[in-house]
Amino acid sequence: MERVNLYLGLGSNLGDRDLNLLRAVNLLDQAFGMHPERISRIVETPAWGFDGPDFLNLCVLYRIPREGSPEEHGQEILRKVKAVEKALGREEEVLFDKDGQRIYHNRTIDIDILCYGTEKIQTETLTVPHPLIAQRDFVKKPLLEISKPEIREAFPDIFV
Repeated sequence: MERVNLYLGLGSNLGDRDLNLLRAVNLLDQAFGMHPERISRIVETPAWGFDGPDFLNLCVLYRIPREGSPEEHGQEILRKVKAVEKALGREEEVLFDKDGQRIYHNRTIDIDILCYGTEKIQTETLTVPHPLIAQRDFVKKPLLEISKPEIREAFPDIFV
């Protein structure tokens, strides 16, 4: 069965941040039926885009079986990720300011789909690679730590 490298970014700035990350990885393991192939070190950074407690962030790499088209499989992965966030107490309310900019807020867990192999996915609810990786050192550094050469070659602008 063909496999694809799935890179996820995780962050937490509320409650027991270390435990939130550990619980999230454990729930992702259950959702994907496997352990990650690689896990980055945890980095602590100030909240990005709003005033709040510092975040702990890490990236994980799962080698999951490829199922269907990247768009269809991406939506299934997104459903699993959102279920993990909800299980850990995240209440999803995406808000925008008057200029159309997203309003960020504190959260027990945030999980972003960063890369799905070297595929580009663009749907109404999912853009992969994640469009803000290059702007976020708290994602870029741990992703670089665990990424395979294929990602760095396919998306060099991410790691600028």
